[in-house]
Amino acid sequence: MNTKEMLSKFEETVSGYIRELDGVSLEQLLWKPAEDEWSLGQMHVHLINSAQFMHLRNVAMCLAPNGNPAVSSTGKTKPGEEVFGAGSFPPDRVQVPPSPQYTPPQPEGKEQLVDGLRDAVRRMTEIEPAVAAFDPVAQAISEPGKDTAFELVRNTVVHPRFGGLNALEWFQLIEMHYRHHLLQRKRLDDAWRAAHV
Repeated sequence: MNTKEMLSKFEETVSGYIRELDGVSLEQLLWKPAEDEWSLGQMHVHLINSAQFMHLRNVAMCLAPNGNPAVSSTGKTKPGEEVFGAGSFPPDRVQVPPSPQYTPPQPEGKEQLVDGLRDAVRRMTEIEPAVAAFDPVAQAISEPGKDTAFELVRNTVVHPRFGGLNALEWFQLIEMHYRHHLLQRKRLDDAWRAAHV
């Protein structure tokens, strides 16, 4: 899948999130099925913040490392190879213990989430042309040299589970991450309906 296709899939997924928010009350948005679980609103905040402050930041660092020590040529881990080989996360639930560093705050309202989701699409659209240089065809015709696709593809930033990811992989991870959380969205919707019958 090329970057334009990734971006198109991402836009489609985000459009679905925005459409579904329209039919959700503030009460449902902030409701948590259990104290140690996230609300629907927190899940959206997590998606927005991870794209804006981790994934897209890492895409930019891989493209223009400027001596940043976080950029290396580290390769992917076995789980990273598996996820990128499949083009998606496994359907398993990932649950991290609540902590101030990881647990997202509750949103102020739906408008904050819609704006954040749209901003993630805007930023993905802006950076896509630079990431497109990582297309295998562009790499094949690129010759070794400073700042060419051939050299930049080696720049990676380490993901805590997947190992070193280059700009294209960080870009692809955003779409896969948003798609994976559709499962959490369904669990939360089902739990809300069960608790409010």
